[in-house]
Amino acid sequence: MIYNERDTRKEAVCEAAKQIMMAARTAPKGKGIDIIEIATVTGDDLLALAHRMREESEKRDMKFFLRDAGNIEQSDAVILIGTRRQVQGLNCAYCGYKTCTENPQENPCAINSIDVGIAIGSACSKAADMRIDTRVMFSAGAAAQEMNLLPGCRQVIALALSVSSKSPYFDRKSQTPKA
Repeated sequence: MIYNERDTRKEAVCEAAKQIMMAARTAPKGKGIDIIEIATVTGDDLLALAHRMREESEKRDMKFFLRDAGNIEQSDAVILIGTRRQVQGLNCAYCGYKTCTENPQENPCAINSIDVGIAIGSACSKAADMRIDTRVMFSAGAAAQEMNLLPGCRQVIALALSVSSKSPYFDRKSQTPKA
């Protein structure tokens, strides 16, 4: 039997995404408390995410969402990493308040944000080990959060994945017209 890489690429990226999600899951967490949520988006759901990013571009008046939406359409998969809000009781003041009890419910716990960052770093490292092109995207994460793709998560960051002859995530064209 002969397998052509072009015919197996999508399946291979989905299998790699599972390993990347495991790397994110096993990343260290503040106080050892795991409140991270992780999912992979593929196929028609990728197109729906790109569509929502275009809507968010208009709503937020952020043109880079348009450029990033094009990148999502070129991606083989997108991994979402988010966190539910859970104050850690450290009174670290990283959130801007002296104590955890002063931090309003709508304000994120900084330790939760740090946990997402560490998980993203682990995920990117694993993807790099497998030679998969990636781009960390606030824009795709924000749109995914608006779509409630990670229910209960207050902060979502996306990691776009691509296996192609040239990474779509670099040498990107701005969506703003030149004067």
